[in-house]
Amino acid sequence: MFLAYVVPHFVHGISGDRFPTPFAHPPGKGLSSATVNVVWALVNLIVGYVLFRVGKVSSGGNLALAVFFAGIAALSTWLSVLFGKIKPANRPRKKMGANSLLV
Repeated sequence: MFLAYVVPHFVHGISGDRFPTPFAHPPGKGLSSATVNVVWALVNLIVGYVLFRVGKVSSGGNLALAVFFAGIAALSTWLSVLFGKIKPANRPRKKMGANSLLV
């Protein structure tokens, strides 16, 4: 289950989209920032992986795994910030005054 939650949160996060997380207000219904979604996806990935390893489903080198997770964390966090700044659909709408003209 944890590994399945990685996909939607990670994809929305690195795309710069807001998406519900347990940390939003109200929890699970409000929208969290792209960066929060990336962090939540990474937490789910780590928990899922730990459960995978504890269940003796996999074995491998710890250093390679640490570098792998660090690379994913750095790149995905950077992309979430980058796309969050340039994607206009995620910006709050400016309130128009009564004397404003829509162009």
